[in-house]
Amino acid sequence: MQDEDKGRGAGAGHLRPARMRIETTVLMSRGERSHPTELVDISASGALLRRPPDWQGQPGETWVLDLIFGRDLHIHLEAVVARLSPHHLGMAYSHIPEDKQVPLWNLLGGYADILEPWSD
Repeated sequence: MQDEDKGRGAGAGHLRPARMRIETTVLMSRGERSHPTELVDISASGALLRRPPDWQGQPGETWVLDLIFGRDLHIHLEAVVARLSPHHLGMAYSHIPEDKQVPLWNLLGGYADILEPWSD
């Protein structure tokens, strides 16, 4: 997600929550608009999605994300568009319902507590 991190004003030596690479189906919706897409990676603070070809949106918009992991795990949460590029959307969680917090942290496992270095 190097191209999405540009413009954040961060330099070498900064830390962010570790990202777990996992691909799965995501339905993103806002009002009457909805787009199926794929999850690229996920962290304790947000998710990186493939940008749907017909997606029209702006940084700062809140979208509902429905992440489907097999038949047993469905995580429904709200996220804000933090970064975008021609191919990806960086989403920051804005609201995780109480009943979805433990399943999300269980999915992340050790990634929930790890910070990794990054730079733009």
